[in-house]
Amino acid sequence: MSTNATHPGTHPEPRWPALVALLAVGGLRLALPESLSYGPDWLLLAIIGVLVIPSIWAHRRALNTVNRILGYILTSIVTLDMVWSLGLLIAALPAHKQTPTALLESAAALWITNILVFASWYWRLDGGGPAAREIRGVHTDGAFLFPQMTLDQQTKVAMGEQCWNPGFVDYLFLAFNTSTAFSPTDVPVLSRWAKLLMMIQSLISLATLALLAARAVNIL
Repeated sequence: MSTNATHPGTHPEPRWPALVALLAVGGLRLALPESLSYGPDWLLLAIIGVLVIPSIWAHRRALNTVNRILGYILTSIVTLDMVWSLGLLIAALPAHKQTPTALLESAAALWITNILVFASWYWRLDGGGPAAREIRGVHTDGAFLFPQMTLDQQTKVAMGEQCWNPGFVDYLFLAFNTSTAFSPTDVPVLSRWAKLLMMIQSLISLATLALLAARAVNIL
């Protein structure tokens, strides 16, 4: 059984932001037409709800391995669902099966979903995941070089950041920048797996933004 011990002076990272992000992905799925999703529109939200319950139980029991595996399964499911819907949306363009309004709403929903999904991946994978980062206490090594990691020890103490660890919002900010600027902006990428994920995220974002632009031009 894994322990949930943390470095002295640190606090366990709250998991509710990541949970809210996954529930938001399920909610955004409701905005998609049935023709652009696999199964009924409530299916993804139901799957998230079913898997979240044992994940919360495992976290409270400090079963970090079980919690991590459930998290990977859940994030993989929402990722596959997003890619499936994007593929259907692209395929529906030449056939003009969807109204312009439906296409705009679907592309916008998938663009936001893309940010939330990849923020979840970065949060779950960087530095071994949230549990591993908590055990180390101070985040000094990972796939991303956050600005706080580049400060000298004296500056960290002066700013109260000597026990700094990235939270879900930090990875959400990173994912948002990747989808808007197609680059990590102030957070350099150090790991190859992170570079590949960011390339995929940028490609998905570019595809959805291109759909939005193309439809806007047609409407005008």
